[in-house]
Amino acid sequence: MNDTDLIARMRDIHDLDAPSWWPPALGWWLLLLATAAAIALLYLGIRSLLRYPFGSWHRDARNQLLALRRLLPQLTPEQAMRELSELLRRIAVARIGREEAAGLTGEEWLEWLEQQDPEEFPWTREGKALITVPYAPPGHCPVSREQVERLIEAALVWARRQRS
Repeated sequence: MNDTDLIARMRDIHDLDAPSWWPPALGWWLLLLATAAAIALLYLGIRSLLRYPFGSWHRDARNQLLALRRLLPQLTPEQAMRELSELLRRIAVARIGREEAAGLTGEEWLEWLEQQDPEEFPWTREGKALITVPYAPPGHCPVSREQVERLIEAALVWARRQRS
């Protein structure tokens, strides 16, 4: 065989095929996941700031109600009910003013809470302990921990939203 035959039998060098763009490499999946997480956290942060701006009574009320919910296992139900009753009164003063809130007592207080609640929680039925426990001697008005938990959850909703 001569050199011309060998050269004729040689093939030209071909480039490799271009890598496929799908499926993306692991790094791209991680970048996509990190971006989605950052967007979700940014959304939640902005929503929280809009609902509870710094320095507003809404943020303070929410934080105090959440703190009471966290302390619930360490408090007796009567102590928690006293704290909740006081917090609700302070929130009412911040919402409608001292002059109007000071006149709300007893059943009238519970009816006002029910009228202002956007979720229509039955404060007059479920909240009787709010008007009896804070003024009774310890142990005279039994209240369950579950009842206190329900009232705290309802108070969180009530403090956050106003009935339009």
